[in-house]
Amino acid sequence: MPTLSERDAAVLWHPYTQMQTAPLPIAITRGEGSWLMAEDGTRYLDAISSWWVNLHGHAHPHIAARVSEQLRTLEHVLFAGFTHPAAVELAEQLLQILPQNQARAFYSDNGSTAVEVALKMVLQYFHNQGQPARRTFICFQNSYHGDTFGAMAVSARGAFTEPFWPLLFDVEFIDVPVPGRETEVLSQLDRLLQNPNVAGFIFEPLVLGTAGMVLYEPEVLSEMLRRCHAAGVLAIADEVMTGFGRTGPLFASSLLTEQPDLMCFSKGLTGGTLAMGLTTCAAPIYNAFLSDDKMRALFHGHSYTANPVACAAALASLELTRTDECTHQRQRIGAAHAAFKIEVEGQPGIRAVRHRGTILAVEYDPGEGTSYFSRLRDAFYQLALDQRVVLRPLGNVVYLLPPYCTTDAELELLYAVLRQMRELVLDFVPADNLPHILHD
Repeated sequence: MPTLSERDAAVLWHPYTQMQTAPLPIAITRGEGSWLMAEDGTRYLDAISSWWVNLHGHAHPHIAARVSEQLRTLEHVLFAGFTHPAAVELAEQLLQILPQNQARAFYSDNGSTAVEVALKMVLQYFHNQGQPARRTFICFQNSYHGDTFGAMAVSARGAFTEPFWPLLFDVEFIDVPVPGRETEVLSQLDRLLQNPNVAGFIFEPLVLGTAGMVLYEPEVLSEMLRRCHAAGVLAIADEVMTGFGRTGPLFASSLLTEQPDLMCFSKGLTGGTLAMGLTTCAAPIYNAFLSDDKMRALFHGHSYTANPVACAAALASLELTRTDECTHQRQRIGAAHAAFKIEVEGQPGIRAVRHRGTILAVEYDPGEGTSYFSRLRDAFYQLALDQRVVLRPLGNVVYLLPPYCTTDAELELLYAVLRQMRELVLDFVPADNLPHILHD
């Protein structure tokens, strides 16, 4: 009998994967807490929350019970002209804890669609206001906001999007205001804001995820938003990764003194249980769509918009996230990350260590510029798998973003792998010094 991995290889196409050269995927049949169990019985420690989605551990009984109850009550209903209790309750609870200017919630299916909705809201806001020429967006270099076309357009131009560049709308990129470059980046922003056709500024608040967990401070972001608002430019906070406690507080935007006009959520929204996206906005944006003219409405929707089962999962996850126990878990992980940062920062083979909340990133120094496709990245990935740990290195940057239930002992297993990676880097010979060796 073929294995599950072999059956997969006969019928499936996986994301971000060159299917001709990729090894067979690891078949996972069960999850519990921070662990994933494979078909062959191997246990893997999930150090990245299965692409940043899982908050409280796999197969969490509280979320499972709420989902099961919802499935026996109402599995789905169209959300145009109809509503249901879970959608209303979730929106009510979220708007109570989001920045006070957030007034309305719009459901979609995932992070990319949450961003698409925000972009369309901004563009149509100005269209409805009689300013259709305002359609330029400002974005950070190396940012990532999703893989649908609008989300790609406001993300970095790179290898993953190159085939689609001719179809992406133009945007203006500015540098990330990392410590020491704040004044320079504010000047870049000021120059762009002189363009009266700028409509929006979209950003990952405080942490750029796929860029390598690049960190910057809330003070400079608040100042950037103040300058945008002074120019009448709307600000979109992409909290798809940072939301629901990843950076310490429930939302990274909570640390700002100037608030975004729109916010995007997914990933941890349902605790990693079901796909769901959400876009919230301030009242003036919503009000710009109100009219006796039906053509001023937002014509956007999805078949599974506000799916009741996903809403039930999100409510259950939010209930867990708001407990004192979860707050303590996040604080404990953050303290452990901080201690590890002190331990290894400045050691040979390590270029930088970045930490915010439950996020830890180690940027290794292999003596050459590396990329997502480097030999070192693949060596890191395999080293982790050999130690029964699931990581997904970003080139020479290896990050931890574990479920909040991850224990101190499990964290120490992860730190041990990061230490082994440093030893690997010290033995690494840059490709420029090995012209006779063929690489992947």
